[in-house]
Amino acid sequence: MKAKIETQIQIFAPIENVWDVLSDFESYPLWSEFIKQFDGIPEVGRRTKVHLEAPESMKIVMNPVFLVIAEQEEIRWKGKLVIPGIFDGEHYFKLEASGPNQTKLTQGENFSGILIPFLKKMINVNTKQGFNTFNKAIKKRVEDLL
Repeated sequence: MKAKIETQIQIFAPIENVWDVLSDFESYPLWSEFIKQFDGIPEVGRRTKVHLEAPESMKIVMNPVFLVIAEQEEIRWKGKLVIPGIFDGEHYFKLEASGPNQTKLTQGENFSGILIPFLKKMINVNTKQGFNTFNKAIKKRVEDLL
């Protein structure tokens, strides 16, 4: 089974400014209510614990492997629940310049695994709400720093 969610937000700032906040993993506890913290600095090919807290859902600590950290373009990681195929998620942030001093942030996740039918509410409601909460928080953080 598979599922996908994707959200977007327009940030009124140059892509460089958005990237600076998105890639400053140590500062997430100061402004993010969804992605609460990283244990260490993510590197491509390595695992880094990520603390998540979706609205009206449980706190989750994942240990995903980072697949892409492309400056001013994309951050992508893949995590799994216990063993592959049970509940896997490939999370991504993509940045795109969308005008003078404007950046479109796309945040999404591709889910797969046998638990998908049982976790639809968590995916389509709680996780999507968490993405939107994060998007609004990063927009505020970036625009406030200008």
